[in-house]
Amino acid sequence: MRRPDHQTTTRPTAGPAADGGPEAGLPESGLPSGGALSDGRPSGRSPSAGLPESGGTLPDASGRLPGTGAGAAAPPRPADPDGVTAEAVLAPYLRGQAADFLRSLRLHREHSAPSDAGGQGAEAASRALRRSARRISGSLHTFRSALDPVWADHLRTELAWLSGTLAREHAYAGRLTRLVDALHQLSGAALPAARGAGSTEPTGSTRPAGRAPSASSDAQGRAVLGVGAARAGALLERQLTLARTRAHSAALQALGSSRFHAVADAVALLASEVPLAPGTTGRGTEALLEPAERAEQRLIGAVAALPPDESAEPYNEAQDAPWHQARLLLRLHRYAHEVVLGAADPVLTGAGHALDLHRDAAEAAGAAAAAARTPRIAPATAYTLGVLHADQRHEVEAARAVFRETWPYAAAMTAP
Repeated sequence: MRRPDHQTTTRPTAGPAADGGPEAGLPESGLPSGGALSDGRPSGRSPSAGLPESGGTLPDASGRLPGTGAGAAAPPRPADPDGVTAEAVLAPYLRGQAADFLRSLRLHREHSAPSDAGGQGAEAASRALRRSARRISGSLHTFRSALDPVWADHLRTELAWLSGTLAREHAYAGRLTRLVDALHQLSGAALPAARGAGSTEPTGSTRPAGRAPSASSDAQGRAVLGVGAARAGALLERQLTLARTRAHSAALQALGSSRFHAVADAVALLASEVPLAPGTTGRGTEALLEPAERAEQRLIGAVAALPPDESAEPYNEAQDAPWHQARLLLRLHRYAHEVVLGAADPVLTGAGHALDLHRDAAEAAGAAAAAARTPRIAPATAYTLGVLHADQRHEVEAARAVFRETWPYAAAMTAP
């Protein structure tokens, strides 16, 4: 699928550290009926907006969709030279993901036994289970027009429920690790400086625009951090461990429910038969290329609508929502690319990873802010949690900068 006005970019060394590749930290997508996207993770942000529509074209010899991008006209669609049908492309992909789902489920049951003391096998199987569920659900969403719509809507809703339920335990664990690591770094380092005019310190006092704290105030802040870091870490560990325990219990309950067994049965049937929409059998690959291009255009449009850097405010969490939406749409585009061209688009790996880090930092900042609202905590603890919140909001800014550096659709970044 063609990337309009593609340019090669180099990811800067500054910003969040890598955490394991493009799949690391991905939330479990909910794709409920009606076409809206939701994340399925524990967060206080609103669900994503609806999805607009667009047109489609065939890929060229390089595997890209020609004619996408600002001002580009779609060329005439040539006949499929090899007579490849939509069924011959989509059905094997869905059957393969269904087989992976069932294989991961079997491994999860095997490693959930008491003999698996560390639980590492069960966690790996759970990640693989979520991975397959995301791809099936995303493909049912994007290629709904080529499938039985009633069946596709029902199955993707159930897979969204399952993957979202399984994701929560992992999300809480990752959030705690991120915050504890940040606390260790902050307690032995200088306080984060204000960024730009109007930046505020987490305690609520406004620092003069563009001025770093004085040496005496910085030393005093480090002393307070040293006192509050241990208590703040203990508070975060207590709150997030409790949330993780509850999420683990909910996941176990879900895996033993009749609803889950119905989902597993539906996926087992998918592994042998893919229900197609009437008229899809025998159609060429244009039945898949058109919805794949619509997914690509929705992504480009969402990125073009992101707030510009000059309007961003580090502590305005309301501006996170369009970035989360772009992340979900990028994931749908990646899955559509896998279906149509056999592999994810490698050019978008860096941009996708930056949006993963953006999500992780934004949710970690929210957890720090929630902990700071705990009644009757010591002032040093509250101050430390405020600094931690500021640190994670600065990580949000850094992730946005990395995304803009690695985003290959130049035309979309400059769209009005």
